[in-house]
Amino acid sequence: MTAAPEIPAELPPAGAPPAVPRPAGAPLAVPRPAGAPPAGAPSGPASSGAAGLTREWQLPFPLDARLSLSVHRRGGGDPAYAVDPTGAVWRTCSTPDGPATLRVRSRPIPASAGTLGGAPAGTLGGAPAVTFDHASAGVCSDTLVTAQAWGPGAAWLLDHLPAQLGCQDDRSGFTARDPVVRELMRRHEDLRIGRSERVFEALAPAVLEQKVVSREAHRAWRFLLVKFGEPAPGPAPAGMRVCPPPRVWARIPSWDWHRAGVEGVRSRTIITAAEVAGRLEEILDMSAADADRRLQSVPGIGPWTSAEIRQRAAGDPDAVSVGDYNLPKAVGWTLAGRITDDAGMLELLAPYVGHRYRVTRLVELGGASPPRRGPRMSVRDYRAF
Repeated sequence: MTAAPEIPAELPPAGAPPAVPRPAGAPLAVPRPAGAPPAGAPSGPASSGAAGLTREWQLPFPLDARLSLSVHRRGGGDPAYAVDPTGAVWRTCSTPDGPATLRVRSRPIPASAGTLGGAPAGTLGGAPAVTFDHASAGVCSDTLVTAQAWGPGAAWLLDHLPAQLGCQDDRSGFTARDPVVRELMRRHEDLRIGRSERVFEALAPAVLEQKVVSREAHRAWRFLLVKFGEPAPGPAPAGMRVCPPPRVWARIPSWDWHRAGVEGVRSRTIITAAEVAGRLEEILDMSAADADRRLQSVPGIGPWTSAEIRQRAAGDPDAVSVGDYNLPKAVGWTLAGRITDDAGMLELLAPYVGHRYRVTRLVELGGASPPRRGPRMSVRDYRAF
């Protein structure tokens, strides 16, 4: 969701990208014998070659890679995100090692009895414990994740993919306190909150979405990536681009911001953030409160933008997008059957402190919306000014 005023809108999807077959010799999923690497650890060293790097993970809980990564999609024509006919997700990323392209797919497989590969269920090869309860959720499957990556940052991207998918998401303390949330949990038991660990890549599109309708923000994002982003490495779908690094954003001339339909306030915010991007990346190792303060120290970044960044880059399960145009209405209508403002939304979410973003995400995925009345906001076009 975007900041007030925000009306969701979609752009026509890009052309269907080609499916990528499994590279010759790539391993098939097989049960892991006792003593095998811990669950969630890569099935072996990354294979490489013309097909890029390939890894597989077997996770002892349900996970939908497409659902986890969909928060990074900025409209139907996003040059940095695509889904191919097989259901695999393609994403590009500007990693610390350089640009990279990712193709990832997940599928359920029969669940193991209590443990997988000699590791206790709920652990991920030395990563922080992941809490889940198969019995209470009615879940009966594990998940096989297969990923390929290309480009100088391919290894970095695969190393950090489990975090992006939400494998480090700690759901301890999250309990449904009303039937509506319980039902949403049941319908989306494979939802996990991931962290991209790329702060500026979450910041730039979040600022573009400030106080505009979705179509306007998505149009600007697409224009700027096509013009200033480099082509995606590897056999990516046609037209995919990598988000430019901060130094490129800082040098975008005023006339190209204007052509993108971005007025001076938003462009100055992104340029200012690009100049201190290194300091902003440090929020990944901070507490939520300290990360929020660091982000809001940048002129033009307020509570809504800070929350949107922390949700995606840091996987903060409690970051509420206060100031959103649609979110309070959706939360109020879903949980209480009435339209609420920000204060009313926070009151309804109070029992879920620590997991308030998780609840709003569930509402976005399956909640109800109040009837629409009155005219919609029109798309502003700063290019005509």
